[in-house]
Amino acid sequence: MSFDLGPAILFCPADRPERYGKALDRADAVILDLEDAVASGDKTAARGALIESDLDPDRVIVRVNPVGTRDFDADLKTLSNTDYRTIMLAKAESAKRIAKIDARFTVVALLETAKGVAHAERIASLDRVVALMWGAEDLVASLGGTSSRKPNGRYRDIARYARARTLLAAGAEGKAAIDAVHLDIADAKRLRIEATDAAATGFAATACIHPSQVPIIRAAYRPDAAQVSWARAVLAAAANERGVFVHAGRMVDEPVLRHARALVRRAGE
Repeated sequence: MSFDLGPAILFCPADRPERYGKALDRADAVILDLEDAVASGDKTAARGALIESDLDPDRVIVRVNPVGTRDFDADLKTLSNTDYRTIMLAKAESAKRIAKIDARFTVVALLETAKGVAHAERIASLDRVVALMWGAEDLVASLGGTSSRKPNGRYRDIARYARARTLLAAGAEGKAAIDAVHLDIADAKRLRIEATDAAATGFAATACIHPSQVPIIRAAYRPDAAQVSWARAVLAAAANERGVFVHAGRMVDEPVLRHARALVRRAGE
């Protein structure tokens, strides 16, 4: 599965099959959630709904329960009866255990515990891991804390560290990184700030929990006209230059050219 899916990936509870199609229509990809979004008594019905569904498997990720649990085993048995082959592994912690997962499945490793973040580099190095995502609330809970954010809405330092480490671990292995969900649906301003920062620093996507967040994320990842114009001009100038050169009063070298290529790519050009 390619992770050139688009920036807005929407969670959908797996026990709400009537929402599957709507979620996929509104977002770039959908995460059908068999873990926290589904009560233990409803997981069997949710698995049945997955088997009956017929979404485009290239745009579907299924969040499964933690490896080593009975629910994980049941989740993979269910998915073996579908065309869905990309799983998001909740509370990913052990590279050794991930490496033993059925080779038919590729893995988005969700780092949402202290142990998972501490093992980010090992997990990212696995061939079957195609992306890393991090989660703030479970992470803080695993540390005995009560909130990932300060009263002003900004992440606490421990969450910012986990976010940065996830991005660096993924980037070091050439894997995609997915930014965490923003739980305060009404706080569009903070979502816009964080999604803009995610795009600028190299995240491939931001996960979301409500359709209203999708256009905000898409807009944040889309370069504006001035950025695209600058990128085109720099790349055009580079065609006639060798090594480091100056363009519009600014030094341009290979890192700057990579920035320009990334802007053009995100603009869809």
